[in-house]
Amino acid sequence: MTATLPRPSLPNPADFAHVREWVFDLDNTLYPHRINLFAQIDRNMTAFVANLLGMEPAEAKALQKRYYHDHGTTLKGLMLHHNADPSAFLEAAHAIDYSGIPADPELGDLLKALPGRRFILTNGTVAHAEDTARALGILDHFDDIFDIVAADYVPKPAGETYDKFMAMHRIDTTRAAMFEDLPRNLLVPHALGMKTVLLVPEVFETGFVEAWEKAGEDDAHIGYMTHDLKGFLKALL
Repeated sequence: MTATLPRPSLPNPADFAHVREWVFDLDNTLYPHRINLFAQIDRNMTAFVANLLGMEPAEAKALQKRYYHDHGTTLKGLMLHHNADPSAFLEAAHAIDYSGIPADPELGDLLKALPGRRFILTNGTVAHAEDTARALGILDHFDDIFDIVAADYVPKPAGETYDKFMAMHRIDTTRAAMFEDLPRNLLVPHALGMKTVLLVPEVFETGFVEAWEKAGEDDAHIGYMTHDLKGFLKALL
């Protein structure tokens, strides 16, 4: 079953004319959902949980998803409830094949043309972000990557993680924009005065995203929604 994209919108360039701080989530934001890189990470996380807790795969996957829903990341739940080693988890989770990510020089050109600074803010690791951005051919266009380690393993959407990131880079949130694929991760940026853009799949497929990950009609903290990051950026430039 599929459904068409809800509430797509292109930006009014005037609304972004003041923006000088461009903050991007990584997975399913800087590359399209259809690449589905996260499927590999998801399998690795399930295997890690199963091995750590001596569970059958189905049981491990259910627990993994519950921790992700309740704590923002599976890792946070494992650390809180099972004293898991975060380094071991992150290394196992991101042991993936990046060869399926196509280079995107057009995206690189658009990012480079944005006025001001560009950042990646991810619940993954710097290494994973670098490998992904390198495959896309866009790594050199970012000023810095703020990852889950820099956040002391406290994931988005926690306000303290955004606070650490903003303080580290002295970001004026009234002159900033945040691009994300999860609606709840835009709540704090909106409250801080940032422009908020939600990246969604071109079509919603059953099982592709969790129901709670989709935007609803009451998500007033989402300023714009698009399935085409490059088209969105082109409209700004």
